[in-house]
Amino acid sequence: MSYKRILTIQDVSCVGQCSLTVALPILSASGNETCILPSAVLSTHTGGFNGWTFRDLTDDFLKIKEHWIKENIDFDAFYTGYLGSVHQIDLVSSLINSPLKKDDSLIVVDPAMGDYGKLYAGFDSVYVERMKKLVFSADIIIPNFTEACMLTGNEYKEIHNEKDISEISSQLISNGAKTVVITGVSYEKGTLGVFISDGKQEFYHPHEELSRKCSGTGDIFASAFVGAVLRGKDIFKAAVIAEDFTFSAIKNTLENPAHWYGVKFEPLLGEYIKKLE
Repeated sequence: MSYKRILTIQDVSCVGQCSLTVALPILSASGNETCILPSAVLSTHTGGFNGWTFRDLTDDFLKIKEHWIKENIDFDAFYTGYLGSVHQIDLVSSLINSPLKKDDSLIVVDPAMGDYGKLYAGFDSVYVERMKKLVFSADIIIPNFTEACMLTGNEYKEIHNEKDISEISSQLISNGAKTVVITGVSYEKGTLGVFISDGKQEFYHPHEELSRKCSGTGDIFASAFVGAVLRGKDIFKAAVIAEDFTFSAIKNTLENPAHWYGVKFEPLLGEYIKKLE
């Protein structure tokens, strides 16, 4: 088994099972050395908690980058998640296009900026335009349907059809994305799935849509997907593994209303590891 070093760049929400507290255990479970660059530290995520603390770590990016370069550190893959500002997007682009990147390093971007047809709080059209530059220079992008619409200028619709998704995917690829993985795709009421295209083949993997909406599911899927790709799975198999793992994790949480803030994925990591083998 190959042993790769991946750098994931996103925030640390100390409580809430999202971002780095999801990415680090899942990527590590995939059997890869997982390094982190926190974009910010929050006491909790912002979805339902009140009075959370926030510390921006943008000013540390360049110092960390310079130290790594001095130490001749490089990475086999880069995976970006939530980035808190336009400036952070620029710094991440600079970091990826530096000696930290190998000639064959894999670049994966999850443009975490919106959901359910709306941008997250604090983001605007300027952020979307700057995110496009990062997205369209990546090898693999993992937008949800809302983000895919924002990146292509298409209208968001709760229920869409196969033609809609195929056209949006083609637009993303024509703008520079090499492989497109769109989550939160629903061709009919009661189902939800993931759509994958490499510009030649298209594939859709649906599941029953569960009634409960949970924070962090996009991070779980993206991390499980990246881990599977780094273990040598093709993008279609990796998407199935990641979608099935995410679905199982949500079902594992349904009977516990006190666990409203995230998804209990940890007890299922053993199953994820078995699927990778």
